[in-house]
Amino acid sequence: MTDRRARPVSNSEAGVLELLRLFGDSQPMADEYAALCLQKAKALEPALRAFEYLPVDTARRPGPLSGIPVAIKDIIATSDMPTTNGSPVYAGQVPAANAWVVERLRNLGATIFGKTVSTEFAWRHPGPTVNPWNREHTPGGSSSGSAAAVAAGLVPLALGTQTLGSIIRPAAFNGIVGFKPSFGAIPRIGVHPLSPSLDHVGFFARRVDDVAFALSHLAGSSDRDLHGRPLPAFTVEIDTGLPPLSKPRLAVARFAKWSRVEGEQQKVFDAAIDKLRGEGAILEELELSELDDANWTTINCILSSEAALIFADLVANYPDRTSDHLKSLVESGKTHSATGYLAAKAFQDAWRHRLTSEMSGYDAVLTLPAFGEAPRGLHYTGDAEYCAPWTLLGVPAVTLPAGFGKNGLPLGLQIVGAYLNDHRMLRVAKWVEAALGFEPGIPTGFAS
Repeated sequence: MTDRRARPVSNSEAGVLELLRLFGDSQPMADEYAALCLQKAKALEPALRAFEYLPVDTARRPGPLSGIPVAIKDIIATSDMPTTNGSPVYAGQVPAANAWVVERLRNLGATIFGKTVSTEFAWRHPGPTVNPWNREHTPGGSSSGSAAAVAAGLVPLALGTQTLGSIIRPAAFNGIVGFKPSFGAIPRIGVHPLSPSLDHVGFFARRVDDVAFALSHLAGSSDRDLHGRPLPAFTVEIDTGLPPLSKPRLAVARFAKWSRVEGEQQKVFDAAIDKLRGEGAILEELELSELDDANWTTINCILSSEAALIFADLVANYPDRTSDHLKSLVESGKTHSATGYLAAKAFQDAWRHRLTSEMSGYDAVLTLPAFGEAPRGLHYTGDAEYCAPWTLLGVPAVTLPAGFGKNGLPLGLQIVGAYLNDHRMLRVAKWVEAALGFEPGIPTGFAS
């Protein structure tokens, strides 16, 4: 096996833990790394268009994340950089305070590496970011810029958010690791809301170890986030990473929508099952028909109802600066009754607990992150139906790159755990990552 420590620090494929090991051996590398990332980002930005704003100062700060550049999705407040929320309504506005998660990153010594493009208020109206694997295809959304920036090797870690499928889907489309922690694991203070019952903060990186390391430092709670849930603490050692959970027992969830999955994605999924079985895992098909039947209408009822309350005045006051997508979301939300919304919330709460019993005897669920490759064009960021059940229930989910489709674009797998059982789910993902042994690398034209 290749010794990743031997690679030069300028290599775009270096992950967070690999960089920290290198920085420990060479402080000049740590001082220079973020500046090199900025140089590369400026050179590639005209083609990739992943950033709304690039940093001015990349000086290293002390702390466990010292020297690590972290890109911030542009619905997450930064007190020294504009936060546009993907909307002309907020063009050029600089918040008075950092979001909770940004302040925590600063205190950990991370370099806040600019603001990445988001769809408008993390909903469907896309920005200009392209997919680095093929610029005629979407990078996915809503965390478009964060996913593309990590995939192109501009940063080793980026923040995203997910309310429907906005971390898992773009990570799969870009051939990287995307992780949505359990609902409430990271406070959302300073993150513009879309649907408070569904909004999550999460990460993009190159490896499972890196998102696990990020969560181990960024999980927390605050009295100002009423949906916060304490996550059991764990540590990830820089030298060894996360200990894998060997030969796990996995429930395979295909859902009725499997018939609509692209042929190449089906083949990659089935090949992965065969590979994991060959490595000693136990995989069994699991039917979750009630969740499958109801999750899509349920999550959209909750999302649109809460979004209507949040954005109704905005679209009324700024009709020329808000998209038809946002206007339609507000109008859809207004059609739901109070009893319909409360029934959807009751289903969400009941199934969050029920999934734990449905998963009894399994270490995690194996499913898909998307129907296939990233769609052609930038107007549509892709279908989120394979992400919706797990976002609705607020359970931890991670996507891993697993192959390529017929157009040469990445395809992935999704691994899901029980609520607040993020550590165990990540250990399963670490084992699956190693068992698959698939690394897509950096897209042509972006590798250094």
